[in-house]
Amino acid sequence: MKKLYLNTGGFNAIFNNLKDSFNAELITNNNEYNLIIKSKWAKGTISGVCFENKMSHMHFDLVFNEDITLSVEAFKSAPILFAYCENGNLAHSFGANGEKKSIKKNQTGVLSNTSVINSVLYFESHKHIQFSLIGMPTTGGEGDQNFEMITQLKKRFMNESGNYIYTGSESLKVIQKWQELKTLPQQGIVRNLIKKLILKEIIEMEIAQHSYNYMSTFDPIVNLAARQINEIKRISHMNISEVINAAGLASRHYLPRIFKEKYHLSYKPFNQKLAS
Repeated sequence: MKKLYLNTGGFNAIFNNLKDSFNAELITNNNEYNLIIKSKWAKGTISGVCFENKMSHMHFDLVFNEDITLSVEAFKSAPILFAYCENGNLAHSFGANGEKKSIKKNQTGVLSNTSVINSVLYFESHKHIQFSLIGMPTTGGEGDQNFEMITQLKKRFMNESGNYIYTGSESLKVIQKWQELKTLPQQGIVRNLIKKLILKEIIEMEIAQHSYNYMSTFDPIVNLAARQINEIKRISHMNISEVINAAGLASRHYLPRIFKEKYHLSYKPFNQKLAS
C-alpha cells in the first residue's frame, strides 16, 4: 500500500502538491487546473476550478495500480465538502485508526473537519474511481455575499468535535444536478458561470435536505418501508397511517411530510394503493 500526504493551502498549492505526489503533468488556465497522471502507480486525471468566492469544484477520474491512502490535513478555510461518487468506491476515516465510511456508486457524502486530525482517503487498486467534490469555505464574515449560506452550512454540517461526516443515497434531483456538470457544452467564462450556479444549487439542495433533525431519525424507518412495501400489502389490509398510529411512532401528519421530503412524491396515492 502506498501512503500519500496532502498539505493543504490555496487551490494552487493543493494542485502543485498533488502534482508532486503523483509525478504528474499540471496544466493551468486562469483558475482552472488539469492534472494528467501517468505514473507507475496511477493513471487518469484530476481537474478543478476555484471561483472568486473561494468555492471550488474538483473531479477525480483515476485507476490505481496499487492500494493508496491519501492523508489530507484540515483546511484553514474550514470548508464543507460535498462528495458524489459516479463510479467505484471511496472510503474515508478521521485519522488512520478511525472508523471507515464508504461512498459507493451514485451515493453522496458531506464532510467537515476543523480538528487537528487528518482526513484519510482510501483507494483500491485496479478499480476505476470517479468522484467529485464541492468545497465551500465557512470562514466568511457578515459582509460576505454568502454569509447566510455559510451560517446554514455551519449549523447543519459542523459539530463540537470538529469531525462531521454523512454518507447515503441522494435524491434524484441532486444527482441530476451532479450529472449536469459533466454535460456542460460551453467553454471558458460562460461555462464557469453556469458551473458556479449549478454548484450553488447543489449546496442549497443539500442544506434543504438536511434541515430537519428528525429526518436522520426516521430515514431507516422510511427506507425499510420502501423496501418492504409489497410484503406489507400482501399480509395486511391496514393502510400506512393506521400502522404508524397503531405503533405509536408519530402523528398522522408526520409520515406524509417525511415521505414527501425524502422522495419528493405525494404520499396519498401510495397510501390508497396499500389499502386497496
